[in-house]
Amino acid sequence: MGCNLTNILPASTGVIGERLPKDKIINSLPNLCANLSTDGVEQFARAIMTTDAFPKIASRKINIPSGEITILGIAKGAGMICPNMATMLAFILTDAELSPVFLKETLKKNVALTFNRISVDGDTSTNDTVYMMANAISGKIDTQEDQKLFDQACYEICYELAKFIVKDGEGATKLVQIKVINADNEEKALIIAKTIANSLLSKTAFFGEDPNWGRFLAAMGRAGVSFNPEKTDIYINQIKIVANGLGQGKEQEKLAHQEMTKNEFTLTIDLKEGNASAEYLTCDLSYDYVKINAEYRT
Repeated sequence: MGCNLTNILPASTGVIGERLPKDKIINSLPNLCANLSTDGVEQFARAIMTTDAFPKIASRKINIPSGEITILGIAKGAGMICPNMATMLAFILTDAELSPVFLKETLKKNVALTFNRISVDGDTSTNDTVYMMANAISGKIDTQEDQKLFDQACYEICYELAKFIVKDGEGATKLVQIKVINADNEEKALIIAKTIANSLLSKTAFFGEDPNWGRFLAAMGRAGVSFNPEKTDIYINQIKIVANGLGQGKEQEKLAHQEMTKNEFTLTIDLKEGNASAEYLTCDLSYDYVKINAEYRT
């Protein structure tokens, strides 16, 4: 298995401002190339972990007339996660033969829908990378139908990896899907979902398993977009806690609290304006997040 040392793609996370040990990296390259292996995926995924609790790997196989194609994704990231991207690395590899233009367009579109719609702590980073590479040793993508299949598989891998990153958020105990539905345009829905996802009061409510819907409406109110709170409904999973801007009482909140004790749940905001929607993935903010980041260098 060969390796070309003349073209190196850099990717790093770590303490901001600290210089990479360039000589150490360069001197290690020949040994790394010599140890390349087709079964080294998990070893690589573990090697790039920092505060991650588990390796993040996703793959798909698709069948097209010219043969079977594999897409493999590997990522790392757990903190300083807030788009556009964050302290995260992602590497998506495929054996498909396809045009560089299509590859770039597909990656850009799917990053926007996945990695750029997640938040762990509302903090961004100087270090983020997503690479997608194709070695063209398998089936050729040359029809619109092939492109659709490839694009869908690429989206699924990016979404799965993005979900792993949020699930593995530093100190996180909850994975929360925020859905804004029936907005009059997608941009508004996305802005509202992102504002709630980054709201510290919302995230601490998630941690406390408290359906404190006033915090969600307050976040929406400072999102910088117009909506009618008197038409807004709010759900935790299928439990309606707000109807037309009014709380639905303690019994509904008790039911919602039970839903929030689960490791994963959905907060749905129904604006009742139109047909547009958007979603965001976030997590809770726990005591452990403060501890991890307070002691990051000490």
